[in-house]
Amino acid sequence: MTGRLTLPTDADIIDETIRLKNLLGADALRDCDGTEMPEALLSEPVKKYATYYTTRKDNAWAMKHPEEIQQEYLISNRITARGETLRIRLMEGFHTEQLKVNTLDDPKRWWEVIDRTTGEVVPTDAWEFDEASGEVEIRTIPYHEYTVSFLAFLIWDPVHMYNFITNDWKDTPHQLTYDVRQPKTKQYVKDKLKKWCEDNPHIDVVRFTTFFHQFTLTFDDKKREKYVEWFGYSASVSPYILEQFEKWAGYKFRPEYIVDQGYHNCMFRVPSRQFLDFIEFQQIEVCALAKELVDIVHSYGKEAMMFLGDHWIGTEPYGKYFAGIGLDAVVGSVGSGVTLRMISDIKGVDYTEGRLLPYFFPDVFCEGGDPIGEARDNWRKARRALLRSPLDRIGYGGYLKLASNWPGFIDEIQNVVTQFREIHENMQGTASYVAPFKVAILNCWGSQRRWMSNQVHHAIWHRETYSAEGVLECLSGMPFEVEFISFDDVRNGIPEEIKVIINVGDAYTAFSGAENWIDEKVLTNIRRFVDQGGGFIGVGEPTAYQYQGRYFQLSDVLGVDREMCFSLSTDKYNEKNDDHFILEDIDGALDFGEGTSRVYAQGGHYQILAMDGEYSQLVVNEYGRGHSVYFAGLPYSPQNCRLLLRAIYYAAGMEQEMKRYYVTNVDTEVTVFQKTGKIAVINNSAQAQHTELYIKGKCAYVLDLKPGEMRWVDDMEDR
Repeated sequence: MTGRLTLPTDADIIDETIRLKNLLGADALRDCDGTEMPEALLSEPVKKYATYYTTRKDNAWAMKHPEEIQQEYLISNRITARGETLRIRLMEGFHTEQLKVNTLDDPKRWWEVIDRTTGEVVPTDAWEFDEASGEVEIRTIPYHEYTVSFLAFLIWDPVHMYNFITNDWKDTPHQLTYDVRQPKTKQYVKDKLKKWCEDNPHIDVVRFTTFFHQFTLTFDDKKREKYVEWFGYSASVSPYILEQFEKWAGYKFRPEYIVDQGYHNCMFRVPSRQFLDFIEFQQIEVCALAKELVDIVHSYGKEAMMFLGDHWIGTEPYGKYFAGIGLDAVVGSVGSGVTLRMISDIKGVDYTEGRLLPYFFPDVFCEGGDPIGEARDNWRKARRALLRSPLDRIGYGGYLKLASNWPGFIDEIQNVVTQFREIHENMQGTASYVAPFKVAILNCWGSQRRWMSNQVHHAIWHRETYSAEGVLECLSGMPFEVEFISFDDVRNGIPEEIKVIINVGDAYTAFSGAENWIDEKVLTNIRRFVDQGGGFIGVGEPTAYQYQGRYFQLSDVLGVDREMCFSLSTDKYNEKNDDHFILEDIDGALDFGEGTSRVYAQGGHYQILAMDGEYSQLVVNEYGRGHSVYFAGLPYSPQNCRLLLRAIYYAAGMEQEMKRYYVTNVDTEVTVFQKTGKIAVINNSAQAQHTELYIKGKCAYVLDLKPGEMRWVDDMEDR
């Protein structure tokens, strides 16, 4: 089996590229950031990808039109006034090689000074910008705290800066970034793309990296990452764009809609109406302009591919306007099962491609690095999700020489590529078996950001989030069709095919729901849903909002509440009883990650399955004809995947369905392709495992699996 594989190349590794292409059966070659496709490889009988930058790698144009360099909204440090005047140095803490204060446009029109003690906007006649010093002088109230929100030019492309620092590049000019949305640059970029297509007839796939606006990636004055928000819109602004937004929205734009008290509207913030308006406006405009560039590429007989990363803001793949771009493909970085599903579930393109990790960069391929270990771990997580929602292609990025020179690494890649092709060979384009009901993830973002909840930025581990993000990681490889619904969806009624709703996250975040939990329609619709036989699973601080004597507003459904010290005088009589369907497979201690403290069971129909001292960590509850399950946290692990699997079937009231296809060992999982009669059993651990495969509740196979093995067997259901 060959094909479905893209390899990176470079000018100093031509012969080795050809050898690895033949060895691994690659059918496409790509250049990488800082490299060019070697002319000697242009005659190779494979597809050639070329990375194409719409916003950088043309410093001459950017310097000629400084007013059309990209811009970002920044917020100054919070400074306390000790007198009646205060001077704030705008660029303190920012890297001046990356950012430069915009002095071309009127500060009084586009900036905002806010008294953060009162939340009031300081009138424009009470402050002045001193351009020579780079400071804003403010008339103040003593001991009030102030910030300045201001526009700055991005004079060093953030991704180029990241690559420059990571690879320790020397004597490489900093790449400026220009705004393709603005009139002169827009026409220039379209004309430039036409000429590039004419000059590169050998290129088959134009890999846009990406379109026009970088996610928020801001460095501090020591070249460290100061603020990173993979979903952030802070760098998609300019007076030109904002004036258009005001006409479209019908109201005046405020910097606070972007800087958002300094949080920059991170994914965890409940989005304001104005921020949602801005996102929609940007998607309309960006997708329309992206289509113009894609149409140019198509007119030259080439494919257009978008990298889901870097300058992807405004091209959100689950937004209403993405399909209209007309792309042939999307490629993205796969750092987990969740990030794979983020790519593989995209509609409106002909094929999807995942760039597997590790990236061939010297921060991994170095003394003390473990690229083979990273590759194995990445593949085990990705494979679970691939079996549920397969990518059409996989590939790698970076410098191929680093991978080629690392002992044993190419052997590991060969194993990954072989398994990937086996999946496609055995599934033959058919869907895997899923349970006869849907599972819904409920948060403020809903379907607009599928597979993206509880992430700070792309596949990066955070202590504060891994206990919640693990829920989606577990789900990414499970036999369920997963919907992502918003609170507006719940207000309008819960579809019949949904049998279980999951709410996971910290209180007052967009993922838990904040003030949505004091909405009468939300509460009554979910109560009715569970009372009539539905299931509800809460993780962390679900339904949390302090109101009317409750912290968990659906504490009656969940059978738990959280002690906020207001009810310490009320005694709790909690006792553990761990005899339950959910725990039947589980041996050893349960892992709730960071967990949630001070949760206690209450009501008359609960059962506590796990406790931490006097408080509860895992609780089931009956509510009318329905069931709920509460987890204090659920980080990803094979054991927690099994816990969640059993919890979902229990919450749905369909325990008997679980062993339709089932494996006994929690370190193993099963995926069934009924139309081809093939079953994959995978070992998700680095140790050998023994497991039994059940079909229709009966043991059909007894298997001994090697570490990380994927075993294919025949579906014996009809035999």
